[in-house]
Amino acid sequence: MEKSVKRFLIGIALVCTSIFLIGCGTSSTKTSGSDGEDTGGKRKLVVGTDATYAPMEYMDAKGNIVGIDIEIVNAIAEAAGFEVEYKNYGWEPLFPALDNEEIDFAVSSITIDEERKQSFDFSDPYFVANQLILVQESSDVASFNDLKDKKVSVQINTTGHKAVKDLLGKTNKNIVAAETMPLAISEMINGNADAAVGDNAVILEYKVNNPKVKLKTVEDDSFEKEYYGLMVKKGNKEIVDLLNEGIQKIKENGKLKEITDQDVE
Repeated sequence: MEKSVKRFLIGIALVCTSIFLIGCGTSSTKTSGSDGEDTGGKRKLVVGTDATYAPMEYMDAKGNIVGIDIEIVNAIAEAAGFEVEYKNYGWEPLFPALDNEEIDFAVSSITIDEERKQSFDFSDPYFVANQLILVQESSDVASFNDLKDKKVSVQINTTGHKAVKDLLGKTNKNIVAAETMPLAISEMINGNADAAVGDNAVILEYKVNNPKVKLKTVEDDSFEKEYYGLMVKKGNKEIVDLLNEGIQKIKENGKLKEITDQDVE
């Protein structure tokens, strides 16, 4: 009988200890990322990109996603107090990934325009760009209008693509739409197009990094200034407000200008 009582008391003690430990296990205030990494209590946001757009976003020799856009987002995250995890989706898959909430926001040199604003929300602008024409050094192209009877390569569904469609017509067979901007430039170099049109930073970067390829750039005043923003799922005001908080802080402390060498209003 005495043994039975002792066993009963030990059982009660074990149950109480288990309950106490479970309670302690749920009292942590730290936040972990999706990979289990401890983020020190900071919220982690997943960021989608198309890492084929040097110098804005690209893969370095070690497979890390780097670039001007990435530096900017890192600075925004630090200023607003959150962590980031980058995922390389490619340009076209980026939009459904955001719609399906696979990512919290997208950074990929995305121009804020009225068409995109119908489907997505945007942060405040953080970078100013414009379209630029890239041609062979021997080309007679001197303006955007000179492309009317030419074959023109672009990255599909970018503002460069839209500008060329406005000039040549939406269904014009002379528009060569490539999956990435480097591929669009390759189409021109290989003779499948007479010119390539894309964001100035990317085209200038390509030209600098390929000095043996005889190319020249053509500017045109008809290209309007474009403003990049961080793209967010429609209606997600919480994320937009958080990003804008960070953008405002790095504008005020000079970090944004340090990274971009621009004054962005």
